[in-house]
Amino acid sequence: MLIYEYLPHELVRLGVVASAAGLDRHHVDAQARLARERAGKAGTALPEPHRLSELFIAELRCLQWERIARLMEAERMAAYVPARDVRALRYELQRLKRLMRDVDEAERSGVTGPEICRYRVYRVDVRPAAGCSSPDAPAPVVHLMAASADAAAERAWAVHGKDGGLYQRGGYRIASVEQVLPEPGELF
Repeated sequence: MLIYEYLPHELVRLGVVASAAGLDRHHVDAQARLARERAGKAGTALPEPHRLSELFIAELRCLQWERIARLMEAERMAAYVPARDVRALRYELQRLKRLMRDVDEAERSGVTGPEICRYRVYRVDVRPAAGCSSPDAPAPVVHLMAASADAAAERAWAVHGKDGGLYQRGGYRIASVEQVLPEPGELF
């Protein structure tokens, strides 16, 4: 049984908290504005086939930056200190409880030594294969969790590359795979 150490929304929250640590209110407000702009831009993009999408990630980041900005205002913090953020601490406690619950559930179901995976979220971009589709047509984007960029490409092709799948219908091939959560250099 596969157990995720971090779920996408947890990666977003932890990433924003880590990025905000030590920033003053001016910088946090600027990050919140930037996050709102990114969420607005993501909302105009071609819809993705899964809930885990550019829009979902951008909206979560926006919510976290705005939450931290409100907290700093309410608590009159000169700089953001994660240890003083009760909600961030509660989120981490909830993540740890979820992880323990998932392990307990796996063990109760008879799985010995359940595997806890530290997956990342990858953005998989495609483009039309030579001679297929219009090169100007918007290409679908997929976000998914995987252990590595290669595993993300394999999983995207397994799900969308089969006959009648998203990639086959448009004659697409995978052009790039980029880690988006956690952002490179964050967390692990």
